Amino acid sequence: MLFLLSPFMKRTHHCSQLTKEDAGKSVQLCGWVDSVRDHGGILFIDLRDREGLTQIVLDPANKELEAKFSSIKPESVIAVSGAVNERLGDTVNEALATGAIEVHAETLEILNVSKTPPFPMDDSADKVGEDLRMTYRYLDLRRSRNLDILRLRHRTSQAIRNFMDEAAFIEVETPMLFKSTPEGAREFLVPSRMNPGSFYALPQSPQQYKQMLMVAGVERYYQLARCFRDEDLRSDRQPEFTQLDIELSFIDREDMYALIEGLMKRVWQDVLGVELETPFLRMSYFDAMNRFGVDKPDMRFGMELQDCAEVFANSEFKVFAGALQAGGAVKAFNAKGLADLTQGELRNLEDAAKSHGAKGLAFIKCEGGEWKSPILKFLSEDEKEGLRSLLQIEDGDIVFFAATEWEQACTILGRVRLDAAQLLIKRGLLELDPADYKFLWVIEFPLMLFDEEANRFVASHHPFTAPVEEDVPLLDRDPKKVRGQHYDLVLNGVELGGGSIRIHQPQVQKKVFEEVLKIDPEVVESRFGYMLKAFEYGAPPHGGIAFGLDRMVTILAQRQSIRDVIAFPKNQKGQEMMTASPGTATDKQLRDLHIRSVPPKD
Repeated sequence: MLFLLSPFMKRTHHCSQLTKEDAGKSVQLCGWVDSVRDHGGILFIDLRDREGLTQIVLDPANKELEAKFSSIKPESVIAVSGAVNERLGDTVNEALATGAIEVHAETLEILNVSKTPPFPMDDSADKVGEDLRMTYRYLDLRRSRNLDILRLRHRTSQAIRNFMDEAAFIEVETPMLFKSTPEGAREFLVPSRMNPGSFYALPQSPQQYKQMLMVAGVERYYQLARCFRDEDLRSDRQPEFTQLDIELSFIDREDMYALIEGLMKRVWQDVLGVELETPFLRMSYFDAMNRFGVDKPDMRFGMELQDCAEVFANSEFKVFAGALQAGGAVKAFNAKGLADLTQGELRNLEDAAKSHGAKGLAFIKCEGGEWKSPILKFLSEDEKEGLRSLLQIEDGDIVFFAATEWEQACTILGRVRLDAAQLLIKRGLLELDPADYKFLWVIEFPLMLFDEEANRFVASHHPFTAPVEEDVPLLDRDPKKVRGQHYDLVLNGVELGGGSIRIHQPQVQKKVFEEVLKIDPEVVESRFGYMLKAFEYGAPPHGGIAFGLDRMVTILAQRQSIRDVIAFPKNQKGQEMMTASPGTATDKQLRDLHIRSVPPKD
């Protein structure tokens, strides 16, 4: 049977457009029933579409309209035609864009009756279990705050595309079926039916393709790229995500900083109407770790780590003295005003320290003019006075210590510092304004890290990152001291993105693969041979960067989880609740793909 669309579907206005200047006009509106009300025989419907809300008035003397009204439920889809009337006096709703008018219905058609939704369709739904909302995501997205986030995401993408086009970039799509590169994060593998026993991998990023585009002479490439990582999920991670991927030729780090600062200014201006100050602050990886204990510091608050080596240079406290004698560090920070923390809170902070290798968490409380700590008996009066001066210790403060190898000491206190900040926020002693945008470039990361288990160096970023030019001789003598031309853009404690200037000389890239990273030459050839070969045909100096679009929109929307800004996200188990994905495969599908399904281990 062929169904014809009602003429009411050709609406004349959206539900946010009508004003008192439209009084007297005949209009047709379509949308969802937000609410129905019977006020002493006068019937009202609040009609909603994606643009807004309009109040509809039904005359109860019209028995046909009254009968239809009685069968309407919230979230049903209707079409209405009628005349626009101006509201008068206290009937005007100043809180509503269309609050100066109402539409007096002449005809009403019920296009679809809705069942009762499984959760409220207002902001109180945020308190409902996330899995339930994700199961009915099509309803969750109807809520105006979620539709607004999708619109904000659209404007963000639009601002990016406009800026990149004006800067002479070309948008290029790269393949979604790539080859496996198992030295990175865990991948999603795709079996190839036409090549039995062989597998594609979904790309973790378009890294190698975009470098090939530079060899191809594209010069300026970008893409809003879909990427995939089979990793454990958190509030800022999804198995599939979108990143703004950029690569360009004949540039250095300064060019990249200027380009990206211009892009961020454009996005924040177009999306939020906020004027960002540039240039952004820059900080070396060493300084970030030394001062904040993390390579993505939130610059909206202090509580900086302090080096206590001078205070404890001649200490008789074996824990601190031993760390310094072994070439390590004694670090501390003052969590001002947190001396009233509970035993449970202190235990949680200690557990956080232990999760990064600490044996415990030394502290000193200052309460009622008195210092309290299990370690006080080991400290001299000079050491106490030195701490008081260095850390500005006052009544109500608590100081935390870490004494071990420098990087580990920084990391331990960096984690404790962040958890302590949350406790201060909970007490109202620290306020972090989400609209206070503190951008930071973190630069000069170590090019290599030593993997004790593998007994070899591994790339801290990826093996295509170029070393800082003056550090190139150290590749042979001491790779750990080589700085990379790598840069991360951090915003309020969140890594928005990162990138680097790339190696473009084939002999240097081959040396890094085989001599520094100790990758077998045959493996180098099988995985990266095409790249080394391409570099022999005139690869220009080039560099790039990639930004997590989901993370960026999360900050712009002032939300806590990237799941809130993705239309159909996965939950923390990697499941998409609405469609019950992932699902099982049939035996025939498995046979066609030349694979078997193995039962999970108990």
